[in-house]
Amino acid sequence: MSEGWKNDKKWSDQFIPHIKSILGLYLIGEPPMEEDAERNTDLMVLRMESVRIGCRIRKTDYMARYGDEITIRSGRPSGAKTELTKIMEGWGDYFFYGFGTDADVVAWTLGDMKVFRLWFFRQLASGAKPYEKNNNSDNSSSFYAFNIADLPEEFVVARKVQQ
Repeated sequence: MSEGWKNDKKWSDQFIPHIKSILGLYLIGEPPMEEDAERNTDLMVLRMESVRIGCRIRKTDYMARYGDEITIRSGRPSGAKTELTKIMEGWGDYFFYGFGTDADVVAWTLGDMKVFRLWFFRQLASGAKPYEKNNNSDNSSSFYAFNIADLPEEFVVARKVQQ
């Protein structure tokens, strides 16, 4: 793995505790009263099988220009498997996409990847290109940018925009 990838991963991993606290609000629920009364249950994870969540944090420098988009890596010069390939293979239940300072996640979108996959397959089957293809400035990868307003309404599970 490249030194650039390691540095990017280290930077984004600092946000994991904050992301986990946000996800808890949407993926853990309060059970029916009988669960508490009969089964000692005050909170329930909404699904029992593994729930896979892809996370991507961008620096807030990009927020003013790209705050209404999500980007998904679509190519690497090395040929390594990308986020888009993994998503289309069926991996990932949710996608957390946010913008962070060195101390905090200030804006984010939690998306349902089942909704995204179905929509994306339908778009491609109809011949549409529902994305803008871009390259990172260092040519380390290419990515597709999707405007959140163009995605199905059901894609957005929750969202926080910076005021």
